[in-house]
Amino acid sequence: MSAREPAWMDVSTLTTTTFGHRDLGWWGTLGFVVIEGMTLFICAMSYFYLRRNFALWPPGHTQLPGLTAPAIQCALMLLSWWPVRLADKAARQLDLAALRRWMIVMTLFGFAFCLLRWFEFQALHTRWDSDAYGSIVWLTLIFHTTLLVFEAGETATLTAMLHARPSERLFSDASDNALYWYFMTGVWIALAAMVYLVPLLRGVP
Repeated sequence: MSAREPAWMDVSTLTTTTFGHRDLGWWGTLGFVVIEGMTLFICAMSYFYLRRNFALWPPGHTQLPGLTAPAIQCALMLLSWWPVRLADKAARQLDLAALRRWMIVMTLFGFAFCLLRWFEFQALHTRWDSDAYGSIVWLTLIFHTTLLVFEAGETATLTAMLHARPSERLFSDASDNALYWYFMTGVWIALAAMVYLVPLLRGVP
């Protein structure tokens, strides 16, 4: 009886870079989205729970929040989806020149978000320790600010790596970064409506 021949497979034709659910990094990014999304969901539920305990929300002595800074922030976030989409497309096509270009644009957007967040805090017109309303709106902004800072830093680092030492692995990383970007900006548009628009209904039953 002859010995069994060893099994083998030619993998030389397989791609070395994958995207979406076939990429382990994509699942890691999705895990971040679920965990951080749950944190922000708890903030939103706490906000509306506390609102039920007050006859006026925000309390009558509290100045209503300003709308200019959050409106600019939301508009800028929506506008950023265009370069993000183009960066994701360039990454999936392994187009290094285009990816570098759009990642630079994304980095500028990321730092602009962080700068505008300072003005959004000012637009709250309340202190974090003033009352329950002040505490929950500040907490919501603080938690989301950690997302902004993290994403701005990650995008800048990824951009620098694409210019200094590009590799095929970075293409899938850039695509995963786009997924997180959509989550980060999309969830804030919903939270901004809660933080800055709901108070305008003060006194409405």
